Formats: sequence, C-alpha cells, structure tokens
Amino acid sequence: MTKVNISLQPSEAVVTRCASAIYAAYISAGKVGTGQEREFMMKAIEEAIWIARTTDEAVQSDGEMG
Repeated sequence: MTKVNISLQPSEAVVTRCASAIYAAYISAGKVGTGQEREFMMKAIEEAIWIARTTDEAVQSDGEMG
C-alpha cells in the first residue's frame, strides 16, 4: 500500500471532521445504499461547509475586528 501525505489547514480539518460525522450519521441511519457512497459523502461535505460558513457569519472570534 502506498502511503499518502495529506496536509490540511486547520479550517479544512474542522470541515473534514464535521463532514465525517454527517456522513457517518447517514450510514448509521441506513440512508447510504450501495453505489451511493460518493453522492452522500459530497452531500455531507457541502453541509459541513454550509455549517462552517453559517457559524463564521454568526460568531465573531477573538481575532476579528467588530
């Protein structure tokens, strides 16, 4: 097996974790049928990005100017 080096920025890692949780929930709920894995993974990524963007708009972090 070939080793792969992946280097994610912190925000990318957060979205990855969120998308993984959403995708796992789809699988646990029995929503992902054979051959639908990519479709549901992409849906989970899109939803994780939406959550991240919505959170960014709603929350002012310490480093942001008001």
